[in-house]
Amino acid sequence: MKRVVYIINGPNLNLLGKRQPAIYGHETLADVEIACRRVATESNLELKFHQSNREYEIIDWIHEARETAAGIVINPAAFTHTSVAILDALNAFDGPVLEIHISNVHKREAFRHHSYVSSRADGVIAGFGTQGYTLALQRLSRLIDETATKGG
Repeated sequence: MKRVVYIINGPNLNLLGKRQPAIYGHETLADVEIACRRVATESNLELKFHQSNREYEIIDWIHEARETAAGIVINPAAFTHTSVAILDALNAFDGPVLEIHISNVHKREAFRHHSYVSSRADGVIAGFGTQGYTLALQRLSRLIDETATKGG
């Protein structure tokens, strides 16, 4: 049986590979999606891969995931530091949530050190470049298995 996982990407990640490559690398979001789909296949996961620059779309996807998904991987990007609304939506989701960041946000500007999402996340991966996505999927697969074993 396939387990559905949402990967949700926030603002400006559509520019991945073009915007500040010294910080975010040269891989595009399409490259990230290809790598994630490979890991998903290996882990028997079905992916819903999304990106938006609009907060309300991200919230709508989280709401949709409540009915269809076993877990969420989210890179909220700049919304990490500003969006109580995304936190509230994630708090209404019952499955595991992993927060990822391509850069190590703790080595950057002070305003990037606080994450609203982290208080809901079951884990945070930061500073591993785009590999953080595949690491998150591997971990999420295990969390989903553990939840199923506990009968949750």
